[in-house]
Amino acid sequence: MELSRRKMLLSSGALGAFGALSAMSQVQARVADWTWAPSGSVAGTGAGVDPRWVWDAEADPVAAALLDRGDVPEVNRLLWDWNHNDQPLPAGLPTDLRDFMERARQLPSWADQGKLNAAAEFNKSRGLYLNLLNGIGGGMLSTAIPKEALSVYYSKGGADMEDRVAKTSILGFAVGALDAYQPKGNCVVNAVKTRLVHAAVRHLLPQSPHWKGAVPISQEDMLVTWHTLPTFAMRKMLEWKVPIKPAESVAYLHVWQVTAHLLGIRDEYIPATWADANAQSDQVLPPNMGPTREGVELTDILLDQLAEQTSLGTKISRPLCNALGRYLAGDQVADWDGIPREPVWDPAIKTAWPTLVKFREGLIPKPLVPEVAWVIDEAARQYILFYLTKGKETKIDIPTINRPS
Repeated sequence: MELSRRKMLLSSGALGAFGALSAMSQVQARVADWTWAPSGSVAGTGAGVDPRWVWDAEADPVAAALLDRGDVPEVNRLLWDWNHNDQPLPAGLPTDLRDFMERARQLPSWADQGKLNAAAEFNKSRGLYLNLLNGIGGGMLSTAIPKEALSVYYSKGGADMEDRVAKTSILGFAVGALDAYQPKGNCVVNAVKTRLVHAAVRHLLPQSPHWKGAVPISQEDMLVTWHTLPTFAMRKMLEWKVPIKPAESVAYLHVWQVTAHLLGIRDEYIPATWADANAQSDQVLPPNMGPTREGVELTDILLDQLAEQTSLGTKISRPLCNALGRYLAGDQVADWDGIPREPVWDPAIKTAWPTLVKFREGLIPKPLVPEVAWVIDEAARQYILFYLTKGKETKIDIPTINRPS
């Protein structure tokens, strides 16, 4: 893989010299005290404890015990065929894991099936935007979050990014599916499995010689990532002047609120409204962002993967993907990620995209257009997963090691 001069400087210069400890220390120094009020959460109340120092008190001891006992390979085998929200847990699971999963798979008392159904309808007509923003845009933001980039890079998934992105996409696509929280959907399943993965990484990564500092994937870290998905996506769609009805906006937030709960984020930290979400995002996202050598390398891999998914050929598609990533994430994030500027494609996408949005939105109200749009978007999702998994069945499983190199 050929790196640009900027990438080489980022890899071999100050960032490479100080490594993970320096990157995390710089981020920690920038983060202010927690001031977001729990009155703005779905719980409406809470202790107001800084989420930097809160992890997952339910999942963490269970995952640690599974790893310490050597149970994870058998658990992964048993959970392989656990696929649907209403499906009973398989027989043979360790008792502590079964008890945890039975609790963890329950929707919160405040979940509203009507809003979840409305969110599915919203995804039907807005899938193109959401896939771009949650996939490419959110991906570019995540690699510019030092703690997240380092967690991904030095955990098992960092050694095989195609597999890592495929498993991340499985959860993302599950949230956007029409039956996400219906009995035969799989969002509950994939969220609970992801929660266990996070707990396993918390146990494993501090054992890596490359990891310094606090236990990874705190409640704040999960909130930061959460804001690179629904909050970022909603802000960009409003910026693009995508017409969104108030009920659609509320429903889209709700599906991600429920997902946050299932991923183990405490209700006292989950924003109740978009105003609360924007206020929380403004507090936690900017100070947690910046460049790292690992983030630059991960960005390069992600954009190469995106380019290879096209049929345009690398010479055309990689510069186009660079420009698309820069347009979605913005210049500052793109510079942190080491994405080169493209003198032809950057202005072309900046000019063409608003026109495309206007054209698309002019068609959306017409009969059958949302259904056709959904079919096209679903075909794109299936193609992406097929490419990333090389046509092999892939599911979220619990890791047993860190990055082996």
